[in-house]
Amino acid sequence: MATPPASSRTAASPGRPRLVKPKRRGETAREEILDAAAELFTRHGYTGTSTRMIADAVGVRQASLYHYFKTKDDILAALLATTVDPSLEQARELLASEGEPLQRLLDLARYDVTQLAAARWNIGALYLLPELADDRFGEFRAARQELSAAYEALATAALADVSDTRGLLPFRLVESVIMMRSDETRGELGAHTVTGLVDTIVGAIEMLMEHKPAD
Repeated sequence: MATPPASSRTAASPGRPRLVKPKRRGETAREEILDAAAELFTRHGYTGTSTRMIADAVGVRQASLYHYFKTKDDILAALLATTVDPSLEQARELLASEGEPLQRLLDLARYDVTQLAAARWNIGALYLLPELADDRFGEFRAARQELSAAYEALATAALADVSDTRGLLPFRLVESVIMMRSDETRGELGAHTVTGLVDTIVGAIEMLMEHKPAD
């Protein structure tokens, strides 16, 4: 859904020739591997997916996979980064910019909800994996925590009250799109689509910031 980060999660050296013509989305073999892994992880679970399954879905030898990712964990880390890094970059820019805090908060929420809703696979559903508590996914957790803090900072500035607990909610409302995508996949959203609810979610955040619930 976004450009992979240029950190330690970037590609390794080129792999070996393909067994067949490309059969996944992506401009590079690395992107095709990530596309295949995203589908398999979200459909069969992380533990239920092997690197052989990913290689077969891409059409490369299993050994060739390791020219791009050393482990299955590295593939998962790269996928998770695509869900948070672009939004974090946007958040940093908005925090440093001028303008009304509420509008900047809504701009961030719209960007974030849109990219979560429009992504080819619902990678955010992997956030609940118990494996993510391990140190090897610390970089992702730190990035997501920074993004959450950016939401809270903008919300608190809009509310002009650091004790107002509404400041905790915009980030969680944005991530509610992840569960709604799962509902949509199961046919539990009726005639609605997640992409069609972007304005509703952003509008709900705006209403929350402008109208304090009665005690």
